[in-house]
Amino acid sequence: MGEAGCAEILVTGGKAAALSRLAELASVPPGFAICAAVQRRRVERDYLADLVATAYAELGRRLGTTSPAVAVRSSGIDEDGAASSFAGQHETFLNVCGEAAVTEAVLACWGSAGSERVASYRSARGLDPDASMGVLVQQLVVADEAGVAFTADPVTRDPGVVVVNASFGLGESVVSGSVTPDTYRVARHSLEILERRVAAKSVMTVVSASGVREVPIPTLLRYEPALTDPQVVAVADLALRMEAALGAPADIEYAFGDGGLHLLQCRPITTLAAAGG
Repeated sequence: MGEAGCAEILVTGGKAAALSRLAELASVPPGFAICAAVQRRRVERDYLADLVATAYAELGRRLGTTSPAVAVRSSGIDEDGAASSFAGQHETFLNVCGEAAVTEAVLACWGSAGSERVASYRSARGLDPDASMGVLVQQLVVADEAGVAFTADPVTRDPGVVVVNASFGLGESVVSGSVTPDTYRVARHSLEILERRVAAKSVMTVVSASGVREVPIPTLLRYEPALTDPQVVAVADLALRMEAALGAPADIEYAFGDGGLHLLQCRPITTLAAAGG
């Protein structure tokens, strides 16, 4: 990530290209991308395994471990753009360890691009049914708190507030909709917290021996705010800085863990574009 060529959408896909460009401005977990052209070439499994082994070993050297835990996500050339986000369309794999497991996850991620769900999504938006897709492999942030943030209200389209959603554990529970997260509304110009809505958070996603799993949130924590006020402000500030770099209202995924605040994803808010905003 952050190296020459990684920021080219046609090379690594939308998600990886965006994060590569933003790596100088935010804490983006280190990783690597399998180029979209590799999928197009329908490469042999051994060739792909060699690519993954080389890149995964280098990531391990950077992190000081031989088998780093990673997240494996799609990065299509038309993904995370102003018109289409593909949120939740392709398979994501979290807490994957070892060369063989990472190779399998990359193949499964590519395989999900051919699902009926993705075909329907593409058809509804008039997109190329056979567009190439890269795969992004990054160090897994074992999050204490995580969520999403929007630099304009995606429902009311109010550009004067940043909306921050948060819950405990990894952000997968928030992104998938399996938990009702806390919601904070933050003034764009002053970063004053205008509203706090602390939800009854029932489950959270945590790492497990076989990947990740959802577990009940302890009763005493369910009604506690996931973020402190300084954390809310830090997320809002990060989202606004990413908007400035993106040049459009931004939708980010973030995580607090491993010593700080990390940017996991950044894309335009497609609901505003769809509504003509």
